[in-house]
Amino acid sequence: MIVEIGNVLVTTELFSERFCCDLSACKGACCIEGDAGAPVKTDEIAALEEAAETIESELSPAAKDVIDKQGVVYIDRDGDLVTSIINGRECVFSCNKDLTTKSDEITNCRLCLLEQAYGKGLTKFPKPMSCALYPLREKQLPNGMTALNYNKWEICRAARKKGARLNIPLYKFLRGPLTRRFGEKWVKEMEDVARNLPAEYLGK
Repeated sequence: MIVEIGNVLVTTELFSERFCCDLSACKGACCIEGDAGAPVKTDEIAALEEAAETIESELSPAAKDVIDKQGVVYIDRDGDLVTSIINGRECVFSCNKDLTTKSDEITNCRLCLLEQAYGKGLTKFPKPMSCALYPLREKQLPNGMTALNYNKWEICRAARKKGARLNIPLYKFLRGPLTRRFGEKWVKEMEDVARNLPAEYLGK
């Protein structure tokens, strides 16, 4: 079922699906899996370039080489603007980092250098909107409206399992990114829609 909120069409999977990233299980696979980079809006390019300069010392030699040759973005085979990647897979802005799990085990994960720099107050750009909104994918429609679709990727199986265990609906997990993208007023309208949907669309 599709619900219209403002000028945005959203799938009711936004309310029925449970989701919560589990880095200890997926190890940041979304930063390295796939055959193209993360979708980027044209108005994000300048911010990406500025952020790349700020975190240059943190970039891997391979990432620096790719950025030097083609920049922070490129056009993929589908004609979409995406972040540059290394060897056809890994985002140039990803990095390895050891994380301590709740069981005190050390696990190596792929994390986002952009997000880390933003968290430290070094940049004003957290990461591309497409990354922040994932597993939702945004599409601009010919009629000027925006569509938000749920992308059920196998590598996020652990996130679905954790979300189900903690009973976190996708729209609640993504409240921050959705607010960043559409604003607080839109998010409150979305939450009103959630409160009034029949239980069958809420995954209960």
